[in-house]
Amino acid sequence: MVYYKTMNNLQPVFESLKKAQVLLALQDRSRKDAALTAAAAAIDRDRQTILAANAADVERARIAGMKEPLIDRLLLNDKRMDDIISGIETVVRQEDPAGRIKAGWKIPNGLLIEQVTVPLGVAAIIYESRPNVTADVFSLAYKAGCSVLLRGSSAALESNRALVKAITTGLKTGGGIDGAVALADSGHRDEVDEILNARGYIDVVLPRGGHDLIRRVVKNARIPVIETGEGNCHIYVEESADMNSAVDIIENAKLQKPGACNAVETVLVHRNALAVLMPALAARLAGKAELRCDASVMIAITGAAKRLRIGEVIPSYPNLVVREAIEEDWSAEFLDYILAIKTVDSLDEAVEHINRYGTRHSEAILTGSLAAAEEFCRRVDAACVYVNASTRFTDGAQFGFGAELGISTQKFHVRGPMGLEALTTIKYRVSGHGQIRE
Repeated sequence: MVYYKTMNNLQPVFESLKKAQVLLALQDRSRKDAALTAAAAAIDRDRQTILAANAADVERARIAGMKEPLIDRLLLNDKRMDDIISGIETVVRQEDPAGRIKAGWKIPNGLLIEQVTVPLGVAAIIYESRPNVTADVFSLAYKAGCSVLLRGSSAALESNRALVKAITTGLKTGGGIDGAVALADSGHRDEVDEILNARGYIDVVLPRGGHDLIRRVVKNARIPVIETGEGNCHIYVEESADMNSAVDIIENAKLQKPGACNAVETVLVHRNALAVLMPALAARLAGKAELRCDASVMIAITGAAKRLRIGEVIPSYPNLVVREAIEEDWSAEFLDYILAIKTVDSLDEAVEHINRYGTRHSEAILTGSLAAAEEFCRRVDAACVYVNASTRFTDGAQFGFGAELGISTQKFHVRGPMGLEALTTIKYRVSGHGQIRE
């Protein structure tokens, strides 16, 4: 694997990826699957080297003061290595997304028109922290017949280098096209700008990370962008909900992996549900998460007709940290052990709040009313809408894709967890027998 460390020196990479993609697009499923299987085996063989590289990244991140939920996104261990390998194996078992006839019809003059899926081309992904993304995106791109340029963050630099080295070794061993994957690892910001301006070489770029990264890519790209990832996700608790189940779901959605884009950031509670839900939820989250609440929620927690002062200890919940919410909390993607809670008086108010502050990622309603569930799902503008379940399921692996490119929060081309189909487009194949247009 060749690493390009000099700023403004990615042109050879662009050209190499474009040539490799032409070759990869001609490979049948069996050859692509053999190469992917060999890449997974190489990752497994190099497991200890990859974990050692990751340990160095994690140590450096902790010294730099990275928050623990973000450290968790960076961390690899044997379980996560197993998941990476399993994800590639799942991709191998899936049908080849390229070369499928999606539709076909004849027009009156006898021409046969067919919609055929073809690889999208050369993809680039610019992402933060998560080294598992390196393997996930590679496997999906390769199976779809796309070459891929990986540009991870400096926080995961050594992990990504070790993973890409194993992948390219595996591709060579398995008779694949090792030039179909490249890692841009100089760490210079100019490198990102060069990718975003690679018209004629990069067919699509996917930013996967926080608000600032996504906004930068969307603002500056001169190539097509699939916007992904930022997640200010909500759970609305209706008065008819099973409150015991609601506490379990909220705890899972907030605490199971708070640094994930599908973690809940704001809970909206119907006023009539406050008295039952909030004492139980406060007890469950005490010592585990900071709550940022409006006045009605604070009163429901204390069980008394008063608002809490900042820093005031509640005798019933001595370990509970509660602050009064401010306007910025409703739009925040905390990615931390922080949960905003707001009172609403109706489903209409909940939907209005979500559509104003949400990022079109994942939203949930907890309810015992089928009518309320259907109304919520119909009116909330998001890629994924849940009824009586945690938002944490918005994930390519959970959806059965094996891996994911990211979660698309836009509406063109693809939306939601992106698997193999996201890296294909349509070619019209038209067959005739001498027809001419008059």
